[in-house]
Amino acid sequence: MLVTGVGINTEWGLLMASISEDTGEETPLQVRLNGVATFIGIVGLTVAISVLLVLLARFFTGHTKNPDGTTQFIRGKTSMGETVDGVIKIITAAVTIVVVAVPEGLPLAVTLTLAYSMKKMMADKALVRRLSACETMGSATTICSDKTGTLTLNEMIVVEAYSGKTKMDPPEDGSKLHAIVSTLLDEGIAQNSTGSVFLSKEGGIQVSGSPTEKAILSWGAKLGMKFDIVRSESIVLHVSPFNSTKKRGGVAIQGKSDSEVHIHWKGAAEIILESCTWYIDGNGCLQSIGQDKEFFMAAIENMASRSLRCVGIAYRTCEVDKVPTVEEQLSRWVLPDDDLILLAIVGIKDPCRPGVKNAVKLCTDAGVKVRMVTGDNIQTAKAIALECGILTSDVNAIEPNIIEGRTFREMSDTEREQIAKTISVMGRSSPSDKLLLVQTLRRLGEVVAVTGDGTNDAPALHEADIGLAMGIQGTEVAKESSDIIILDDNFASVVKVVSWGRSVYANIQKFIQFQLTVNVAALVINVVAAMSSGDVPLNTVQLLWVNLVMDTLGALALATEPPTDSLMHRTPVGRREPLVTNIMWRNLSIQALYQVGVLLILNFYGKSILNLEHDGTGHANMVKNTLIFNAFVFCQIFNEFNARKPEEFNVFTGVTKNHLFIGIVGSTLILHIIIIEFLGKFSSTVRLDWKLWLVSVAIGIFSWPLAIIGKLIPVPETPLAKIL
Repeated sequence: MLVTGVGINTEWGLLMASISEDTGEETPLQVRLNGVATFIGIVGLTVAISVLLVLLARFFTGHTKNPDGTTQFIRGKTSMGETVDGVIKIITAAVTIVVVAVPEGLPLAVTLTLAYSMKKMMADKALVRRLSACETMGSATTICSDKTGTLTLNEMIVVEAYSGKTKMDPPEDGSKLHAIVSTLLDEGIAQNSTGSVFLSKEGGIQVSGSPTEKAILSWGAKLGMKFDIVRSESIVLHVSPFNSTKKRGGVAIQGKSDSEVHIHWKGAAEIILESCTWYIDGNGCLQSIGQDKEFFMAAIENMASRSLRCVGIAYRTCEVDKVPTVEEQLSRWVLPDDDLILLAIVGIKDPCRPGVKNAVKLCTDAGVKVRMVTGDNIQTAKAIALECGILTSDVNAIEPNIIEGRTFREMSDTEREQIAKTISVMGRSSPSDKLLLVQTLRRLGEVVAVTGDGTNDAPALHEADIGLAMGIQGTEVAKESSDIIILDDNFASVVKVVSWGRSVYANIQKFIQFQLTVNVAALVINVVAAMSSGDVPLNTVQLLWVNLVMDTLGALALATEPPTDSLMHRTPVGRREPLVTNIMWRNLSIQALYQVGVLLILNFYGKSILNLEHDGTGHANMVKNTLIFNAFVFCQIFNEFNARKPEEFNVFTGVTKNHLFIGIVGSTLILHIIIIEFLGKFSSTVRLDWKLWLVSVAIGIFSWPLAIIGKLIPVPETPLAKIL
């Protein structure tokens, strides 16, 4: 052995180096969230500074009044302590606005949503290794899938069989076999095989061997053949192992009581057929193959056109005296392979997994393009793609949606980019071709998910936005390079991951709509009130309580909404779609305008509307501000239901199934009642009578019909604000 390279200079070293590189690239959602957080932070800081300057200016110019109507600051008369207290109060109000505006609940909402989805995805046979992969999968625009084991069962089975000129339909129907043919097939399948059939502990039949051997042995077992009896009643004299050049293998066996030797051959159907001169018909009679050879060739071609692997089974007899008796001569004996008698032709295939066609259709309806990337030949890949629904019509291999890996590899970068989006099937592809396709699609702006199970798939899994390794057939290197492990190796589970990913994205959008509504309303109310009267109706403690409702509890309530069927009827968001959609802008604008309008009316005209009399103690002002605070919180509680269904009229669909949502809304309501009724000193509120409670509830509940009316307003499809 000559060592030509070690470490990084070996193929293994290059592979490990390619998958260990961390590009540090952010996911599509992280990019959007950073934009939203930055925008809200800048707006909040700007508003806070503006309020600070306005309040300080009004304070030092003597325009700020106490609740009893006296001026807070009079130059030369107000003490230093009172001045400092007034300034601190103003700064606190400004800082509180920043706290309310900055979306510190956003990371919590994202993490809660991802963690909740990760836990639920385990039940759907998906193990998430990287948390952010959950939401990235929801943005996926294309899935590059393996064929074997993912779209198919990775389990070869006999799906078509001919005995003589009789087609066995189904192939396991042993009634179509003559007793002579059945006996000979039993003998040939049992002895001319490297596989084994045995009973499992549970009493079922288990088969070992190569995929082809297992398929034929399983077929024989379904026909009722007793391999153990055959093997015990016959002796193997000589074996000619399967040869990939000759594409056939044979065995010479002799029954313990027979005077003749049977030589059984099995291999590529067209090769076996060329050596056959006879066949056994349905009556068990020997017939010359003669002109009937065309029938068998047509059957083979028909099966091959449907990408079935055709295997021929034949035999011939040999006189005992022609068999070498000396061991040395027997080991060099060449089994005769002419003048064979055809027993059967079988068509074998690796069938599609149950449910894969529906899963592919779900992806297609959801706007996610499924591409098959396989090492199999074009015809096999094409047949499976048609069966799975990846191809919808019988297209030729020369068309751009079917391509060989070698052809794609030899193209220039520009040519690859032009054709990459149209490719549905790539056959005869190497791992480097798969990696090249992933890189090309990502350059075109696609969010790419890749499935793989082999060590050579690791670079493509690592390069993709979402790498999905197979949990059963996958190697450790593939799993280490992946973001999600599909525990049952089933493409249908990949579609469930897409559904959960979209649920993550939708839940985050719901939370952002809810939070922005509160942000806009709270900021506008305080800014307008501060600039007009020098006072803010929502004080620091009240704003912090609203912030708690809006951020922490709101995140908990909206982050745990399960996926719905409607999510899989939307187009994927991809990389460039804004996080805040036009529908969200419409909904939050309507709700925020309503809240701002009603609460500002209460702020400026509340005393006269409620017939609150000035008593010189500021009690009327306290009642008015408490009502504003109470109505504002009720608006958020009722609007939380609207946020559940941004596009649907019925916002209560499925709400009873989300016990966490109901529990959080109920807890929020109880805590708020406690704050108003029993913690007035802490929150600077006063107790309200039952009429004012009804007013607050009425103001809040009106957001429901308002939301329905708002959803009737059409919005343009083109995003209004790319910044978010």
